[in-house]
Amino acid sequence: MSVDAYCERLGPGLWAEPLNAVTNLAFLVAALLLLRRPAPPSLRALPVLLALVGLASLSFHTFATQLTGALDSAFIAVFVLYYVVVFAHHYRRVRWSVAWLAAPVFVVFAVVVGLLVRVGPGIYLPALLALLVLAPLSGRDWRWFAGAAGVFAVSLTLRTLDEPWCGSIPIGTHFLWHVLNAVTLWLVSEAIIRRVRGASRS
Repeated sequence: MSVDAYCERLGPGLWAEPLNAVTNLAFLVAALLLLRRPAPPSLRALPVLLALVGLASLSFHTFATQLTGALDSAFIAVFVLYYVVVFAHHYRRVRWSVAWLAAPVFVVFAVVVGLLVRVGPGIYLPALLALLVLAPLSGRDWRWFAGAAGVFAVSLTLRTLDEPWCGSIPIGTHFLWHVLNAVTLWLVSEAIIRRVRGASRS
C-alpha cells in the first residue's frame, strides 16, 4: 500500500510524485560537488551520506512504502549524527573517542525537543536548533552555519505548509524542501571541509 504523505501524490505509482522524486537530484549534485574537494577520510563520508539521503528520499517518493519512508528518515538521521561527531572533532578539537559521544547527546536533545514540540516541524526542529548552536561554536565559519540555518528554516517552513497549502498549490511545496535541504547539507559540509583544508595548510 502506498503511503500518501504529500500533496503532490494523488494515487499509487512510481511517478505519482514527479517533482518530489526528481528534485532529489539536488542531493546528488551537492554530493558530486563535495567529492571534487580534497578531504581527510573522516570527511569523505559526508558526500557519500548526502548521496544516500537523496537516494533514500527518491525511493520513498517513488515506491512510497513504510519501508522506504523509514529509510528516508534513517539516512537523514545518520547524516546529522555523523556530522555532529566530525564537528566536535574538527572544530572543537575533541579527540575521536570523546567526539562520538556527540551523537547520543544529540539524540537525547532531539527526544526532549520532540516531546516538547509535538506538532508541525517538531521532528526536524532539533536540527534547526543545532545549526543555531553550531554557528557560534564554529568560530570564523559562523556565517556558513548561520546561512545554513536560514536556508533550513525556509525549507522547514515550506515542508510544513505542503499540506495546508495543497488546495491552492496542487503540486505542493515539498519538492522545495529537497532542494533547500540539499543546499543546507552542502553548506555545512563545505564549511567543515574548507576548515580542515585551511588548518592543514597553516
